[in-house]
Amino acid sequence: MSLSQATSRPAPAVAASAMSRKARVTWARRLTILGLLLVWELWARVSGNSGLVAPPSLIVQALFTKVFSDPAIDKAIGVTLFEIITAYAVAVFGGLAIGLAIGWTGTGRRSFSPIVLLLYAIPQVVLLPLFTLVFGIGPEAKIAFGATHGIFPVIVNVLAGMRNVNPLYMRAAHAMGASKADIIRDVVFPHMVPAFFAGLRLAMTMTMLGVVLAELYVSTAGVGYYTKLFAETFDPSPLFALIGTLAVMAIVLNELVRIAERRFTRWKA
Repeated sequence: MSLSQATSRPAPAVAASAMSRKARVTWARRLTILGLLLVWELWARVSGNSGLVAPPSLIVQALFTKVFSDPAIDKAIGVTLFEIITAYAVAVFGGLAIGLAIGWTGTGRRSFSPIVLLLYAIPQVVLLPLFTLVFGIGPEAKIAFGATHGIFPVIVNVLAGMRNVNPLYMRAAHAMGASKADIIRDVVFPHMVPAFFAGLRLAMTMTMLGVVLAELYVSTAGVGYYTKLFAETFDPSPLFALIGTLAVMAIVLNELVRIAERRFTRWKA
């Protein structure tokens, strides 16, 4: 097809072609997932170890008979969701404030960025006993531990986004008498939106990891505690059901972040 023919193609035909491609991608994804579940089901029933791996059919059954039907586990799911959301909010607002404070000047970036990267590189699981000593084994420890996992991706991506701001825009805003809040809202934030939301998606994953790790080792409540309990008793069906519940939480929360990202990037369309 020549360039003139491609550019002269009617808009409805272009839209229909785009919808067709989207439909093919959607069905390819669905068929792949369905095929993997079928292979998993057959393998688990034919040659799998029933004490280690459960087929998807038994996992779905356990979700309703052992997980959702148990008030204690239902409460644990609610506790974990509350801890993740709270820790994530702390990580986002704290990371944004610290990132803006560090990245506002070149001196701040050069002075404190290496320190942030050094702290980010430390495996935080080794600090879990310290969190336990400071916060105990209640929700506060899980929230703090999750927040420290999520705050660094936000800081790093805010700093990366602020480097993308054209210095001419900053000088022009200063020359026109814009306040610091106006510059952040109208100049800095629009240019760092892609990097910022990339940091938010990473922070969501890391925050959930931190909360669940804390529940696994220093908690008697939450999803992490029950996953450890089912693993230690070799009961894989509710174990995988709880893992699937965590996956659904992650998907929903990340989709909310994607909706917010589309809302704040409509000006780029």
